[in-house]
Amino acid sequence: MKDPVNDFEIPEEWILKSPLPRDDLRNLVEKGLAVVLSDGSYLKRGFTTGTTSAAAAKAAVLSLGRDVSSGEIISIPTPISLLAEMGIDFAKDGKSGVRKVWNDHESDITRNILFCATARFVEPDAKSNGTILGAEVDFSKAVSNIIITGGPGVGIIERSGFETPPGEYAINPKPKAQIREAVMEALKEIGQYNAVCVQNSLFLVVSISIPEGVELSKKTLNDRIGIKGGISILGTTGFVEPWNDHLGEMKDELIQKSKKLVLTTGRQGMGISSMLFPGYDIIMVGSRISEGIDAAKAAEEIVVCGLPGLVLKWGNPAMMAGSEFATVVEMIEQDPKNERIQKAFDMAVKKGKGARIVVIERDGIVFLDSKNEFNYLTKE
Repeated sequence: MKDPVNDFEIPEEWILKSPLPRDDLRNLVEKGLAVVLSDGSYLKRGFTTGTTSAAAAKAAVLSLGRDVSSGEIISIPTPISLLAEMGIDFAKDGKSGVRKVWNDHESDITRNILFCATARFVEPDAKSNGTILGAEVDFSKAVSNIIITGGPGVGIIERSGFETPPGEYAINPKPKAQIREAVMEALKEIGQYNAVCVQNSLFLVVSISIPEGVELSKKTLNDRIGIKGGISILGTTGFVEPWNDHLGEMKDELIQKSKKLVLTTGRQGMGISSMLFPGYDIIMVGSRISEGIDAAKAAEEIVVCGLPGLVLKWGNPAMMAGSEFATVVEMIEQDPKNERIQKAFDMAVKKGKGARIVVIERDGIVFLDSKNEFNYLTKE
């Protein structure tokens, strides 16, 4: 039985320990909803802010063409090609609300939060107005005549160094594409796909808003790093990975048995590490790099591979203190020779206790490598 979200083959002995019937467990796993633990129990995955926004957007568009009942279940595409299913709180006349599904990640502050969307068709000769749904809309950025924008509670990028440029709503490219795909499904269902996406006789504007977004943002680092007025719409896979202490124990168990091990900081690190280090066991540990290294009792080779924001700040948690930059990425983009970068990397190598340290960028380029074996992938 394979987990389709992290591509992990679940050991048979874990499955045999589960109190759930095998078919019930398989159903949850195949939908990406469950992470099976070594004792046979499981944790519930949730859906990202991107998936929840896509559900709200689809519901809003559906309500432009048909009646949508409260509690109706709709399916939403995810970036990894699994379908997510979510219930609609309300949807009528192009306005909708969907609550983010509860999950077993203990620090997810957006669980059960309402995400709203407003959708409107715009005639081509009316788009010169520019102000749609209470916001300025740049129709030159339409993709297939669809505009995805933000509203109250969604943050606005004010500094460089993010995937989204300054001045735009904090909706990352992958979730924006996911929202657009969900909207296209809704257009097909209500018979308006050709008018918008083929004949170009209509524009569709969809705005995402989060009523509690401003208050929630005060519990995040958004304001400090240059995202103002709300939270971000994120999601690489469409699913939120669960976390609790037992999951940490499960990962420790996997780490303890590995001979050739890559500890990576996130989803992108896992994908790139699988290409850089074929044949290695690749385990995502987030910011818990030191714990991962300490647990690798049987490892003959250990690699720490991840994006600079986590790896370098693990090396030197104070690397940004007193700097003029909001994020590590911004520092690297604007001042790649900054002495703080090399100092943090040297400290990471020391903390690695012999582990190879590889810092990668989002496009897979190797930025720093303690063994200097990836020169052909570096910028220099």
